[in-house]
Amino acid sequence: MLHHTPDRAPLPTLGQRPNRPWRWVGVLAALTFLSACSSVTSRMPSVTNLVTPYKIDILQGNVVTREQAAALQPGMTRAQVRDILGSPLLASVFHADRWDYVFTFRRQGQEPQQRRLTAFFKSDVLERFEADALPTEAEFVASLDAGRKFGKVPPLQATEAQLKAFDDRNKVTAPVEPAAPAASPATSYPPLETPGTAR
Repeated sequence: MLHHTPDRAPLPTLGQRPNRPWRWVGVLAALTFLSACSSVTSRMPSVTNLVTPYKIDILQGNVVTREQAAALQPGMTRAQVRDILGSPLLASVFHADRWDYVFTFRRQGQEPQQRRLTAFFKSDVLERFEADALPTEAEFVASLDAGRKFGKVPPLQATEAQLKAFDDRNKVTAPVEPAAPAASPATSYPPLETPGTAR
């Protein structure tokens, strides 16, 4: 016999949905939370903004310095120009009378450097050359080291006390001769071949 208790609500049937107002409150709270998260994260720095990947220095082409350009003289042969400047970066088949020396240096966080020297030939003899403002060798080396952070350079001269301490630590003592090894027992081995046997 089934007993019906009036204090319990009847179970919903298959086609009905229960009317639960707290369910809508939960959905609204979740939506509010998600929208708050998106507005907070849009103001926070991301990991990609905090960490930048390391990019290597890119050095391309021929380095031509002011000293090399000063050594060029009209009337030099192609071989002499090649000895001073090296092989050209660009030598066109269509412009056989022109050699281009192009240099590019790129470093992360700095403006790229680009320089060019063009040599013009007439019947295999240097006629003239045109060049950008070229650095000296010292200026070029300094530009490669610019922007790098170096630690404090240690003193390169030792004091008398340091030299004495070094000598004390590395004193050469007379080598100790190793004791003579004990004589090993005499062992007699049979010959590998029996005398008189034919091969």
